[in-house]
Amino acid sequence: MPGITFQPPPWLRNPHLQTLWPKLFRRRPALALELERLELADSDFIDLAWAAHGRGPVVLMLPGLEGDLRSHYVLPLMAALLRSGFQPVFMHLRGCSGEPNRLVRSYHSGAVEDLAEVLTLLRTSGRPVAAAIGVSLGGNLLLRYLGMTGNASRLRAAVAVSVPFVLADAGRRLERGGSRLYQRYLLGRLKRSYRRKFHVIPPSLRVDLDRIRTLWEYDEHITAPLNGFAGAEDYYAQCSSMGYLAGITTPTLVLHSLDDPFMYPHNVPRTDQVGPGVRLAIQKHGGHVGFVEGRFPWRTGCLIDRLVPAFLRERLSADAVVS
Repeated sequence: MPGITFQPPPWLRNPHLQTLWPKLFRRRPALALELERLELADSDFIDLAWAAHGRGPVVLMLPGLEGDLRSHYVLPLMAALLRSGFQPVFMHLRGCSGEPNRLVRSYHSGAVEDLAEVLTLLRTSGRPVAAAIGVSLGGNLLLRYLGMTGNASRLRAAVAVSVPFVLADAGRRLERGGSRLYQRYLLGRLKRSYRRKFHVIPPSLRVDLDRIRTLWEYDEHITAPLNGFAGAEDYYAQCSSMGYLAGITTPTLVLHSLDDPFMYPHNVPRTDQVGPGVRLAIQKHGGHVGFVEGRFPWRTGCLIDRLVPAFLRERLSADAVVS
């Protein structure tokens, strides 16, 4: 794979502009999608969205916090994967497909059992997943899965973008400066989802949502108890991907920017902290899931859309040659 070149335009070097520009101005392609519901062993479900008419190796996409098909990176990347000869499929996390999940438990940053079950269900139905892409929270989940499974991973390649490697530090970063804008936005979405879900099923927690002002408080009072953790710090300690990176042997590309406003630069892993399968593509600029490039505002592109298919083509082609 050739060297990675990324040069943001002068008018988009600011990390907040890189983060917000694609959400506000990026065009989403019109893709024909086929929806599928997978029934899980615990009586819950996960919804998938397949790109219709796709052929080739199956590539599973995992979104960030409260992510869905409207997230700015999803449809453009699915379209790029289609053009490159892949069959992309988007995995909604529990309760994020527009319908609350059935159980009291929710999705979270370390729910590797959901990913593992989806991979198994697709394999047993004759549609094995060749590669996976995780963005933000989904990237943390994916890296944790890869580190936990090691050589037993069922994936031949993986990509993780803008990952909160150390969840506790990411929470603290979102309480500072301009990053509080993202915390307010995400917290609003989480609260709406919570109210929608527990309007349908009886609530299991006594909590006043109006008094929760930070993501740490939300995780302390809601995410942790709903998912069997002792509290936010226990949740963060168990589910942060940083402690699992050294165990990754699957060929994995990690794309991250040092100016990501969701975390600190010192949380970015070094080469001596990752396993033999990991390639670090650390950029000076790019914001959070931004990486917008192009000379003119009316003609921009995204590093993610050209880098991810190229990496997957290289890795899966190499596998085919070895086989």
